[in-house]
Amino acid sequence: QVQLVESGGGLAQPGGSLRLSCAASGSIARINAMGWYRQAPEKQRELVAIIVSGGGTNYADSVKGRFTISRDNAKNTVFLQMNSLKPEDTAVYYCNLNALVWGSNRSDYWGQGTQVTVSS
Repeated sequence: QVQLVESGGGLAQPGGSLRLSCAASGSIARINAMGWYRQAPEKQRELVAIIVSGGGTNYADSVKGRFTISRDNAKNTVFLQMNSLKPEDTAVYYCNLNALVWGSNRSDYWGQGTQVTVSS
């Protein structure tokens, strides 16, 4: 019932910037939160940033001051602006949606993932 489509990944140099987008569509009744996770090779998936329904945001310590999460409520889209990128930011980034969905008893939905590579 829900689709999440991610875009914006790619290659950046250390100190550079990228902006990720994730657009949600389908029979969504209410969005509780949207967030970004990442998973580097041979590492566990980790929460990077989250924005809740009231607009409040939270970030992992490793990205505070460098990444900004935002949203466009009219289009059910969440963004992740990544500045001052470091090689350790290299990972597959996944969009996550927590929502009430018509016709479903699930709450969490995932995007397909987009590769971010930071290298000189």
